[in-house]
Amino acid sequence: MAEVSNVTSGPLIRCYYLWCAIVALAIMVTAIVIRDLWLLNFVHVFSSLLWTGIDLFMGFVLGPILRRVDISLRREIMRQLTPRTLFLMPTVSIIAGTTGWFLAVQLGYTALGWPEYGWVAAALVLVTLMTILGLGFLTPVNVFVCLELQKVKPDIVSISSLMRWYFYAVAAQGVMQVTIVVVMARFRAGL
Repeated sequence: MAEVSNVTSGPLIRCYYLWCAIVALAIMVTAIVIRDLWLLNFVHVFSSLLWTGIDLFMGFVLGPILRRVDISLRREIMRQLTPRTLFLMPTVSIIAGTTGWFLAVQLGYTALGWPEYGWVAAALVLVTLMTILGLGFLTPVNVFVCLELQKVKPDIVSISSLMRWYFYAVAAQGVMQVTIVVVMARFRAGL
């Protein structure tokens, strides 16, 4: 296992994933510009499912496993996982929130009165908090930990400290993801 953990798995930033993110963002822009309700709804639902599913899987399945495995195995998993999620998670969160807003506008949800508009406000607050948490804390911590684990002698104390906060942030993200599903179910059932 020691030999595997010392082998680098390629650069952290991989152009293929960057191009995939650019294509996904272009599809989002197209859906918004052409104002096709079906396409806009599809892009919103698909990106939201990806965002929620990956967040919940990583937070409640993969996260607890990673906390318990040997550092060399954790190092290799992070080396493989971080380049894949570095563009994926910010992209799906941006697409889900942006298309959700344009979908709400197109369906007239932003023109609702109170108390119905409270559901729109709740969705907006939740998506904003999740996006800030994801882009402002979770992604930078992932990158830092991945870079630190690529060192011959990683700073385990710093990694452990960050991962404790990371655990709470992921738990908060998971709670907000479940809450946004409740809010979206309310939209689907009718306000």
